[in-house]
Amino acid sequence: MDKEKTARIRRLNDRFRRSGIGGDIFITPGIKELGDEGMKAVAAKVAGFDQFDHDNDPHGEHDFGAFDHGGQRIFWKIDYYALDMTSGSEDPSDLDITKRVLTIMLASEY
Repeated sequence: MDKEKTARIRRLNDRFRRSGIGGDIFITPGIKELGDEGMKAVAAKVAGFDQFDHDNDPHGEHDFGAFDHGGQRIFWKIDYYALDMTSGSEDPSDLDITKRVLTIMLASEY
């Protein structure tokens, strides 16, 4: 993928992760079990995540992260779908054909 498209995907992912604009957010049962305050704290950590490196972001898209919260390992992942949600997006840099989905889960639920 060219650098310009990768940079656009990264910007779109960061905007979505920080604001919720541009897709749907799903949380797993394990995250729900953290209660309202726990879910708010985890959501804030996802939004503020900036520990990207080659190991967790090899393509430079800012589409995955992991951190510890309350003694548990938390994962988050952004996936790209076609607008009908039946297949992957052909071009995640194009908002007109892409729906983003952010899933937040306990690492043990992966």
